[in-house]
Amino acid sequence: MKKVSLSKLLLALMLVFLLVLAACSGSDDEQEDTGTDTETEEGTEEGAEEEEEDTDGLYSIDDFNVDKTNEGEAIEGGTLNYGLVSDTVFEGVLNRVFYEGNPDYEVLKFFDENLLAIDNNFNYTQDGAAEWELTENDDGTVTVTFMIRDNVNWHDGEPVTAEDLAFAYEVIGSPEYTGVRYYYIEDVVGMEAYNAGEADAIEGLEIVDDKTLSVTFTNANPSLLASGLWTSPLPKHIFEEIPIEEMAESDAVRVNPIGFGPFKVETITPGESVTYSANEDYWRGAPKLDGITLKVVAPQVVANELETGGVDVVDSFPTDQYPDVEENLTNVEFLGQIDTAYTYIGFKLGSWDEEAGEVVPDPNAKMADVNLRRAMWHAVDNDTVGERFYNGLRWAGTTLIIPAFPDYHDPTIETPSYDQEEANRLLDEAGYVDVDGDNIRENPDGEELVINFASMSGGDVAEPIANYYIQAWEQVGLKVELVDGRLMEFNSFYDRVEADDPDIDIYQGAWGTGTDVDQNGLYGRSAAYNYTRYASEENDELLAKGASPEAMDIDYRVDVYKEWQQLMVDEIPVFPTLYRAELVPVNNRVTDWSIQAEWILNNSFHEVGVTQEDPVLPE
Repeated sequence: MKKVSLSKLLLALMLVFLLVLAACSGSDDEQEDTGTDTETEEGTEEGAEEEEEDTDGLYSIDDFNVDKTNEGEAIEGGTLNYGLVSDTVFEGVLNRVFYEGNPDYEVLKFFDENLLAIDNNFNYTQDGAAEWELTENDDGTVTVTFMIRDNVNWHDGEPVTAEDLAFAYEVIGSPEYTGVRYYYIEDVVGMEAYNAGEADAIEGLEIVDDKTLSVTFTNANPSLLASGLWTSPLPKHIFEEIPIEEMAESDAVRVNPIGFGPFKVETITPGESVTYSANEDYWRGAPKLDGITLKVVAPQVVANELETGGVDVVDSFPTDQYPDVEENLTNVEFLGQIDTAYTYIGFKLGSWDEEAGEVVPDPNAKMADVNLRRAMWHAVDNDTVGERFYNGLRWAGTTLIIPAFPDYHDPTIETPSYDQEEANRLLDEAGYVDVDGDNIRENPDGEELVINFASMSGGDVAEPIANYYIQAWEQVGLKVELVDGRLMEFNSFYDRVEADDPDIDIYQGAWGTGTDVDQNGLYGRSAAYNYTRYASEENDELLAKGASPEAMDIDYRVDVYKEWQQLMVDEIPVFPTLYRAELVPVNNRVTDWSIQAEWILNNSFHEVGVTQEDPVLPE
């Protein structure tokens, strides 16, 4: 694996940075605030000196492949051992209509799949178990027609039918449904009345024939084409006799689940492991492997499991462990890609009107001056934060649409980079000057300025990173203090941020982006998740355009969201601090494995093989 070397200049900058962090770092037993990785930080000047001597250990996401390098021809058959990295057992709700947690999805993905395939921008293609077509109707509604392929069958041999897909809509739309997927289907014509118990059938569903279902939606929203459709059928011949409120707890979900994916469930040890066998009748063709064995692996022992061959591949690898193991784990290839998440600094700019269901910007908010916000962005060195705490596997963010959406992310936009001189210039021009000579700036009215900063407790790096930001802002004359003088517990943090606690002026948060580029849910005027409470007419206009019928044209939508990214750089209600990498190790005996979203979500596991019966061990 190629490592990034540091220049002498960067070495000097890093040493200064580390000494600052060493002076301000605290407890080592915090959980990292925005991810699942457990990070480590020496927190001492001795550690900083050691870093100066050992200048390697920085990595770039560009140095990782997304596709496994094959080291030989696959044998006929064989079994793959898969590790689900988790501190807890999986819940065992093994049906797409009912599951909620990601661990259950990791179990589901080998034996079940969605009807429609996607590309790497999460847009639907015609390559899945069903083809589709979209018709815009004269009344403003839009109809999506699903045409299921003739050779798509459930694991018990029964065909997957249009009635099965319609049944899924009926179950999710029922008032007795206990799951969380209603948001997928709420815009189906007639769904509101059906959900309220005012109609016995859903007006927008039409079974055309055994393999064709038409679903009519109330409006033409481009999110329908970006993983926004419900495309998972529910086998009616199995579930129709089970009361809807009991389905999630039934044996059909927890003991004997079926799907139409490349593998079939053979045995389940609840919460711990699953064995699968090949589905010889899989619609894309029989898998190369005879089967897969999945087991839960604790993060603390995942490296040992890989080294001893206990698992061939895991769903994700703790990035903090990578520098310690990458030289010893010679029996695996680490794949890497940009994760669909980012961390950010948010500025409180208003409040939430519960009755109106929208944000109310406050022109007199403490953080209302965009030049103050821009200066705070210039004051922090996020690339060095990513290098120091994440070995380069997290790096400075630029725009609010991340590189995981390659068609939409605009890398040409000039965003504020680390420049303390520019930060000082902006603050001076905006009237934030030091009136009393204590090296701390007052506000433009000459009054004391204290910016209250909320950040979550977490792993070893949570406190030193928060303290670094405070120190960086102090270096440009801004007094920033942790709310209540300490980091906040996760639930308390979000309770107070969401409640617009007046003691919070800025906060450090994180978003998982999902698979749709639509930003209305995070930054729209009516979005409860718009925790900054920012709104503007231009923002309203661009977000409406991005979700308009015109945006069914992908090129149009790309242009809209590039314009929106520029607006967010101009207005800065938040600024991204770090993009992040996802690492997945794969044993050298495994062939044709990939971590691309297109490969995973399209259930390409039937392509995977192994070159020998037993896992390759380190030399």
